Amino acid sequence: MADVLHLTGPVVLDDDRVVGEAWVVGGRLTFARPAGGAATRVDGWVVPGLVDVHCHIGLAAEGAVDRATAQAQALADRDSGVLLVRDAGSPADTAWVHDRPDLPRLLRAGRHLALPKRYLRHYGRELASPDALPTAVAEEAARGDGWVKLVADWIDRDLGADGDLRPLWPAEVLAEAVRVAHAAGARVTAHTFAEEALDDLLDAGVDCLEHATGAQDRHIARIAAAGIPVTATLLQVAQFGAIAERAGRYPVYAARMRRMHARRYAHVRDLHDAGVPVLVGTDAGGTLAHGRLADEAAELVAAGLPARDVVAAASWRTRAWLGVPGLAEGESADLVVYDADPREDVRVLAAPRAVVLRGVRVA
Repeated sequence: MADVLHLTGPVVLDDDRVVGEAWVVGGRLTFARPAGGAATRVDGWVVPGLVDVHCHIGLAAEGAVDRATAQAQALADRDSGVLLVRDAGSPADTAWVHDRPDLPRLLRAGRHLALPKRYLRHYGRELASPDALPTAVAEEAARGDGWVKLVADWIDRDLGADGDLRPLWPAEVLAEAVRVAHAAGARVTAHTFAEEALDDLLDAGVDCLEHATGAQDRHIARIAAAGIPVTATLLQVAQFGAIAERAGRYPVYAARMRRMHARRYAHVRDLHDAGVPVLVGTDAGGTLAHGRLADEAAELVAAGLPARDVVAAASWRTRAWLGVPGLAEGESADLVVYDADPREDVRVLAAPRAVVLRGVRVA
C-alpha cells in the first residue's frame, strides 16, 4: 500500500494556481488534511509529472529492442521526472508497459508509416505504395492509444546528387488518411523537416507537427491560426550539422540541413512568438538517450522561450492537451518535487528531489 505523503509545497497546479500543500492518500492526491495517521513529509516545489511528448520507448539505432532494454529506457525517463510519454512511433510492441505500475504512463502511436527507402532502416512500417496509407492508418489507429505517426518527408536518394527532402504522400492520399484516423478516434502527428510538406499537412488537418524545421513565416502563421502544436526536438535538430557532414553524396540536402541547424533557435522563437504551442520532446530512442527532458527544456530556454512557458509545456499544459489529468483532487498522484521553482530557473528540472508515480515514491 502506498504511504501517506504530506507535500509541504508550494504545489503548482497550472498556469494560474499554486497551493500551499497537498497530501497523497491511497495513491491519490487530496488537498484535505487526512484524519489521523502518520504521513511522510516531502518538502519542495511540486509540479505535475513531466511529459515527454516525442519519445520512442522500444527503439534504438538498430531498430526494435528487447523488453529489458525498453524497460531500462522507460525507467530512465521515469527517474528524470517524466511520468507521461507520448510515443512518437516504435517498431516494438510496448503495450505491456500499460501493465507496469512502476513505469510511466504511455500513449502509443504504433509504427511510423513510411515508404521503402524513405525513412530510417528498421524504424518504420514501409508501405508498398502511397495509396496504402489510409488503410495502414486505420490499422495503426486500432493498435495504438489514440495516435498515429506519419513520416511526411525524407531524403529522396533516387535523385542522385540532387537528392533532397521530398514529401512522401500525394495531398489527396494524405487528406484521406487523416480523415480515416479522425473517424477512428485517433489523432495524427507527422515527422516533417521540409518546407515542401507543410501545406499539404496543414490542409489535411493533422493534429501535431514533429520538428517542423522547414516552416517559413507563412507556414508559422497557418500553424498558429490552426492552433496546431509543434514539438521542437532541439536536441535532435542540434545533430543536423553532423548529419550534413555525413551526407557528402547529397550536397543539396546537406546544405539544407546546415541552414535548418543554423536557424534552429530563431525558428523556435518565431513559433513561440506567433502563438504556436511549442511542446517539449526529446526524440529519445534511436540516436538520443532517454531521460533528457531537462536538457531539451534548457535548449528551449536558450532559444529564448520563457522558462515558465517551457515548464508549463513540459507538464500541465501538455497533460491537458493529451487528456491526462495533472494535480487535481482525487486524481492519481503523479508528480515531481524540486528544491526550487523550475519556472524561475529551468535548470532545476535536472535534479528532482522526489518522483512520485501513482502515489508511490519511485525515485
